[in-house]
Amino acid sequence: MNPITAIAQRNLLNYVRSKGRLFGSLFMSMFMLVMFSFLMKSSMSGLDAPMNYLIAGVIIMSVFQTSINNSSDILSDISSGYMKEVMVAPIARSQISLGNILSGAVVATLQGAVTMIVGMVIGLRVNILQILLMIAVMFISAVTFGAIGLFLATVSRNSPSFQTISSMIMMPLTFVSGAYIPTTIMPGFLLPVVYLNPLTYTTSIFRYIALGANTMTTEELIQQGMAFSIGKFVITPLMGLAITLLIGAFFFTMCVAKFSRADFSTIKIAKNVHGGGAPR
Repeated sequence: MNPITAIAQRNLLNYVRSKGRLFGSLFMSMFMLVMFSFLMKSSMSGLDAPMNYLIAGVIIMSVFQTSINNSSDILSDISSGYMKEVMVAPIARSQISLGNILSGAVVATLQGAVTMIVGMVIGLRVNILQILLMIAVMFISAVTFGAIGLFLATVSRNSPSFQTISSMIMMPLTFVSGAYIPTTIMPGFLLPVVYLNPLTYTTSIFRYIALGANTMTTEELIQQGMAFSIGKFVITPLMGLAITLLIGAFFFTMCVAKFSRADFSTIKIAKNVHGGGAPR
């Protein structure tokens, strides 16, 4: 079996076996979906499809958070000794990294798809083509954020540090991405952060698809926060998707380099975590 496939398959099996973790992640997604869709619907009354606008933001946020959080699995593998066995095998570090990223991306995409199905029940209106495109964007986004999460895991060296660092990064990126608060009403001093945030562009292209905004003019896209004007230069949703791919490639390269040089021998995680990567 291909090493990448084997690592990804093992991680997916461990995730499915962890019932509490599976239920918890789905519950939070459903809670955020219902809360934001109904409580903030009135604030989006000027849009043609306010439910599509709001639900799209919640879905992509679910993918983002799941991708980042699942990246901590590799810390459990290293502390349990499983990763030592993998490292002595004739497997490139890039394959180990890619296997972990892809497994997290599959989980995040599936969770996003479940959230989308629930969203369709409470008001999301999309056709088959939009559904397929949204799933594709979810997977691309999950791979990008999985690469970022894996890099953070190799930098943090232990689970408590990873949780602290990821929370410090996820919270600001969440609120300046436009997923919950439109970027069009943010103060000017936050705009540089908005433009550097990869989540901004995944939210943009996701809403672009969910709203069927391909017939909108550039000015209309800017007004609704799906395109961004920097001076005379405009970042369209498709350009934002390309930026997301570039950011993902950059962090994949960074996490492979960091993972190759890092010494994980001092990492300590809960003693009830063993080689399978899941608690006994």
